[in-house]
Amino acid sequence: MNKLRSYAISGLLLLSLLTVSDILAYPIDGYLISGIRRILRLEMIQKGEIKDTPLLPGALRSIDEIKLNLAGTAKADSLLTLPAPDSDFQQTFLRLFPNLNESYSLALMDITPGRPIRYAQRQELRGFQPGSVGKLAVISGLFCELENLFPDSFEQRRNLLKTRMVRAGTWALTDEHTVPFFDPETLKFFKRQVNQNDVFSLYEWADHMLSVSNNGAASVVWREAILMRVFGQAYLTLTEQEAENYFRTTPKPELSAIAVSVVNEPLRTLGITHEEWRLGQLFTRGATAYIPGKEGSIGTPQGLMKWMVALESGRLIDAVSSLEIKRLMYMTDRRIRYAANAQLKDAAVYFKSGSLYKCNRETMPNCGKYQGNVENFMNSVAIIEHPDGTTYLVALMSNVLRKNSNNDHNLLAGRIDQLVRATK
Repeated sequence: MNKLRSYAISGLLLLSLLTVSDILAYPIDGYLISGIRRILRLEMIQKGEIKDTPLLPGALRSIDEIKLNLAGTAKADSLLTLPAPDSDFQQTFLRLFPNLNESYSLALMDITPGRPIRYAQRQELRGFQPGSVGKLAVISGLFCELENLFPDSFEQRRNLLKTRMVRAGTWALTDEHTVPFFDPETLKFFKRQVNQNDVFSLYEWADHMLSVSNNGAASVVWREAILMRVFGQAYLTLTEQEAENYFRTTPKPELSAIAVSVVNEPLRTLGITHEEWRLGQLFTRGATAYIPGKEGSIGTPQGLMKWMVALESGRLIDAVSSLEIKRLMYMTDRRIRYAANAQLKDAAVYFKSGSLYKCNRETMPNCGKYQGNVENFMNSVAIIEHPDGTTYLVALMSNVLRKNSNNDHNLLAGRIDQLVRATK
């Protein structure tokens, strides 16, 4: 994979990046492999050793039960480019939207084993601010740099994720979303916002970034991927002070160029174009004080669909990285928005949601969360796997002003599920 390619990307600090917390990922029996402490607590809950709400049936898959649906198949070879929409599937798909305005864009692919690929789309090239769905680009960048460090050993990559402990610093400030803290010895558990002295492993920071969509964690993960790119093998012994000196003394334009290359280069390698998906700004003000954004962030359903197909095909960095990223996306606790639909409770759901809104309170004094009257993006990426084998990929993006689209996203999830399962 090419080491550097500059893309100029900037974002708007005036926009409030807001995502929903309270989503937890990674299989609950993966503690010994990952060292992610909060999933040990979930396993103990499921075993009855800690009293709390039990998990949904679809959240109980073992780490060994999570597979890549397309890797090593003829279907994967046929999906190096997205197929044309299936005419019957497309026609039925478009009937889902009689009462939804043009602010909704989607891509849907049925990859159920034993039947042909079926694809449908609606405004698939329309660009949206991706919000926290952009964190999938950050996790791609992290695994790309891990592969650069250890091209011949995934176990060494995983060991670094598990044992490398890093402090948040001001990079993680500020974010209103809390992260879970669990002590396996005392069983003490609580949630709070990240502070600059918090220390977690790389695995745990990545988990916080995807599971509870913590913006501070995303900035920390992005920071560490940049340091891997710059220092190479020297990263393994790099101190916090050495890292700080690098960021303080390197010209900001150079930092911006490296930062956007780290997260966008893996997307370009997959054939995702600059206009289909790019990420241009770190997720916290503390991080942008070090590295200014460049050229803005954008996402499209088509770009996100290409990413999911590559993931399922084992082409996102490599097959082992693809599988580990999918595990990090696995939902093992409270489901929200698209993923909260009751029809999905028995399904395994691999999910990332994000939102970003901006209010003009002069024209709408009561403008609230997820009800922006200037911009009001809400996006979801989901891989759905039902026990009966029904498997499909969804990229949903919307910008409905002055309304929380949560209920519409939930409703669409049910309608799409019925469509895929009814039309075979």
